[in-house]
Amino acid sequence: MAEVVIGAGSNLGDRHAVIKKAADYLSRLSAATVRKSSIWESDPVGPAKYPFLNAAAVIHTELSPSELLTTLKSHEHASGRELNPERWSPRILDLDIIAYNSLVIQVENLIIPHPEYHRRLFVLLPLQELFPDWQDPANGTDISTLINKAPDIKITKTEHIW
Repeated sequence: MAEVVIGAGSNLGDRHAVIKKAADYLSRLSAATVRKSSIWESDPVGPAKYPFLNAAAVIHTELSPSELLTTLKSHEHASGRELNPERWSPRILDLDIIAYNSLVIQVENLIIPHPEYHRRLFVLLPLQELFPDWQDPANGTDISTLINKAPDIKITKTEHIW
């Protein structure tokens, strides 16, 4: 059984409702109770125009990393996300595999840990809530160091519950 960290984000429509629906989906996907971070609001990265709500969840699954990726992308599409959107474009739902156990994977369509997570406070701060002693499985860097080195963005913890 794999322990997997999933990053969730939305910056279109009723962002909070989208995140809550993602939580319901992840609960159905997980073989154990889902642990969830706070929901954070952040400025968009790149040319996206609207603020994001972001969070992280820990699920347990028997799915392989590639099966899980396919399942998550299918759910994003079913939730209204375009297939193959432009990088950093607005999105109704974004579900990313941040970590899968302590695996380090780099294949054509799947990189774990997520290749950008260490540059994103909207991933790192929720991850730190879930795993205060997190260490990057690829290089052993601790979560506090990753947070201190990440580019600064405007980000705030919200009162939203998912």
